[in-house]
Parts: sequence; structure tokens; C-alpha cells
Amino acid sequence: MRAFVVSKYKGPLQEVDVPEPVVGEHDVLVQVQAAGLNMLDEKIRAGEFKQILPYKLPQILGNDVAGTVIGVGPRVQEFALGDQVYARPDKDRIGTFAERIAVAEADLALKPVSVDIEEAASLPLVALTAWQALVEKGNVQPGQRVLIHAGAGGVGTIAIQLAKHLGATVATTVSGGNADFVRELGADSVIDYRTQDFEQLLDGYDLVLDSLGGQNLEKSLRVLRPGGKAIGIAGPPDPAFAREVGLNPVLRLAIAGISGKIRRRAKRLGVTYEFLFMRASGDQLREITALVDSGVLRPVVGRVFDFDQTVQAVQSLERGGIRGKAVVTRA
Repeated sequence: MRAFVVSKYKGPLQEVDVPEPVVGEHDVLVQVQAAGLNMLDEKIRAGEFKQILPYKLPQILGNDVAGTVIGVGPRVQEFALGDQVYARPDKDRIGTFAERIAVAEADLALKPVSVDIEEAASLPLVALTAWQALVEKGNVQPGQRVLIHAGAGGVGTIAIQLAKHLGATVATTVSGGNADFVRELGADSVIDYRTQDFEQLLDGYDLVLDSLGGQNLEKSLRVLRPGGKAIGIAGPPDPAFAREVGLNPVLRLAIAGISGKIRRRAKRLGVTYEFLFMRASGDQLREITALVDSGVLRPVVGRVFDFDQTVQAVQSLERGGIRGKAVVTRA
């Protein structure tokens, strides 16, 4: 089976022939028709998460999939041969840059009928991230104010739409050329990060979704109202995350130290900081499917690569500049 793997951290992504996936009792075998590209793929290749998200190399990359069911385990109940499905496989079972992948039934959902296969493949990781940030951790309510950084990116395009659906007033940061685009998605206030300082323009926000980290995250704390919350998806990881993923005591202590500075700053300001590393969830994807098919959420695919171009596609992640998501497709 053709697949694109990383054999050593910081090494090149390479096409190799790998064994067929092993299909467990509760697994669904999916013929990959399209796979979304995420910065997470490049970060895994570069070894940025090797301490908190270790993989046994070589590892097939790819964290989003849409395709057709071609096999089911004996205990699978919800899916049948021929179903069109999509998923963000569990973090321990990634590998969608391949011809086929076995996905746990619990992580899978029927794809939205209103979008094509490439659009479906663009959704799982970013839509689940937006859902878990705004609905689960953020508990966004009508009338609240939400700041979403990088609004023209993969997570941002979905998060703006979801926040508006939840009744929030939404501000976002983008380059000037994307201002009209994010307004069409529902953004109420648009800040050009190249010429404007969002900290000088915004105040009293209930929630910030930060995908940039560093100084951007520190400044985000200062636009929150007392009791507000900043949710970071670029890090630093916090102790709650370390407990959730079952890291050993030494790594837990290290992560507490890494995030200690930002958590202390948040506490002094009377706000909170939480790290989000999204988890797979077929149940949440079904909620997202309903929102897509009802017209509340629309996927944004900025570029489509052929499966043969997967190496170049992953390399393009570092350059950025793509609205929404890039997708790899198999004819």
C-alpha cells in the first residue's frame, strides 16, 4: 500500500510501500479519497511534539480523512460497506496520507451530504478544535465577545462561523487582504495584524482562541475581561493536558514549568489560560455534520493537491498563505 511516512524526526517525508492496515473488532477500514493538511503534520515531522506525543517511527502522517468504507470489524454497528465517512483518527492512530486506513468506529462519522469529498476531508481536525474550544472549554453564550486569531486559517474559518452560530460577537486578526473574506464568514470586527495592534483596539472580551502562541498569547490575556479565558492551541501545554494524556511525573513537572509563566500572568490579570490539544470524537463530528448540512458551517478549501504531490503539499504548510485548508486528493 502506498503511503507517505516520516522515518526520523526532522527527516524528509517519503513515499514508501507499507503493509495493509490491521482492522480490529471495532475498526472501520476506509479507502482514503481525500486527506486534509494541518500544521500538526509538519510539527510531528519536525519532532516538535515528540516529548508529549511520541510516535514509533517510521510513522505515516496525516490527521484528517474522508473516504469510503471498504471493510468493517465484526463488532462495528454503525457503518456499512459503501458509506461515505470522515474522521480525525485518534492521535495514536494517525496516518491518512495513505491509500487506506483503519479508524475506530467511535472516531468516525458519515460525511456531510452537502459537501464534496475534499471539503469533508478539510473539516475534522479544525472543526473539532473549534467545537472543543468554543463549546466545551469556552462555553460560549449569546452576547459574549470572542476573539479568534488567524481568522483566515483552517481553525479560524470554522471558529468564526461556529462562534457566530453560538450568538457571540466575533473579532478576528488577519492580513488586510483577507478582511472582506472573514467578514463574509461572520466576523464583526477585523484587525489587520500587519498594521494594527489588536491589544490597543480590543478590551473586555470573554474568550480568546489563540493559534499563534508566544507574545500573541501574552497580549491576548490583556484584552480579556476579569474572569475571561484564553484557549491556546499552539501551546504551551498545561498540567491539565499532561494529566489527560497520561504523561509520566517527570514530563508533568516539565510541562508545569513550561506553562508556568503564562499561567501566572493570567492569574495576576484575573483571567485563565488553558491549552487545547483536540481529541477525536465521532459524536462531535455528527454534531458538526448537522451544522454543515443545515448551512451553518461551510468548509473553506484553499488548495487541492494530488496524492502524488503529498510531499510538496506538506512542505507548503510552512509557507502559509492558504485560506482555510489545503487538501490532498486521490482520484
